[in-house]
Amino acid sequence: MNRREHLLLWGAGCAAGTAGVGWAWRHHHAGDLLPDDVWRLRFGRPEGGEFELSSMRGQAVVLNFWATWCPPCVKELPEFDRLYRSRTGNGVQVIGLAIDQPAAVRQFLARQPVSFPIGLAGFEGSDLSRRLGNRDGALPFTVVMDRNGRLRHRKLGPTEFGELSSWIAGL
Repeated sequence: MNRREHLLLWGAGCAAGTAGVGWAWRHHHAGDLLPDDVWRLRFGRPEGGEFELSSMRGQAVVLNFWATWCPPCVKELPEFDRLYRSRTGNGVQVIGLAIDQPAAVRQFLARQPVSFPIGLAGFEGSDLSRRLGNRDGALPFTVVMDRNGRLRHRKLGPTEFGELSSWIAGL
């Protein structure tokens, strides 16, 4: 074999190895089981009362971390609302966790109401999003869990209805 053939084989081997590692990482992390302590979390509701994440156990859950001061978050909220309205009663739950001050969330929702449940996660919600795979704690961040509590999808950045629908189609 000449030098060029060696380089081509070496490059192909590196590419295959990198792809294999990426595939294994994605599949390993895509099936992580949501820890029990996360299921026990409770969040205040903008309208009063509490929201218990455990009430969603056994359902597919789309969990969106957002804030009123985050333009991409605000832009995608109607997509989550549309998903919620189209999936209500089908074993899929949409939840928004606001990483914001309660007063700001209440004022925002008075102007732009949504149908799906909102939890007031406050700035501690950033820690939860990190635990669920959001290394930078940036927003918006969305997690999809199947009915068994396994993490199936994670996305940092805005989403759209079609993307969200495709994620939950097989759950």
